[in-house]
Amino acid sequence: MPTEKQRILVVDDDQKLRDLLCRYLNEQGFDVSTAEDGVDMDHKLQGSTPDLIVLDLMMPGEDGLSIARRLRAEGEIPIVILSAKGDEIDRIVGLEVGADDYLAKPFNPRELLARIHSVLRRADKPQVVGAQPAQS
Repeated sequence: MPTEKQRILVVDDDQKLRDLLCRYLNEQGFDVSTAEDGVDMDHKLQGSTPDLIVLDLMMPGEDGLSIARRLRAEGEIPIVILSAKGDEIDRIVGLEVGADDYLAKPFNPRELLARIHSVLRRADKPQVVGAQPAQS
């Protein structure tokens, strides 16, 4: 019985990059949809919930940090930020607002793929914090 493809939503205002990521991630076995901004993303999320969102920071309208903060407040969809803003402080803030990983542009598609797999592995595992205290 075939397993269901994991779904990724790519949110980026750059049409060429969306097309490239859609094609590459489809070739890697993912079911990929795209959105050009936060409004488009909200419409896509009404139809179904992806397993992971790849999110740009610098977009017209609502910026990626605001979107990441909002997504994290609403649920636990894993988020990988993919942004031209690659300074240390940008990466720190991206992670602080709720991203699960951060990759600066330009990037190697294989590195993005490895990071996506890593985040999805963590998201699929039950969270075990520590042993339960002994009952007396």
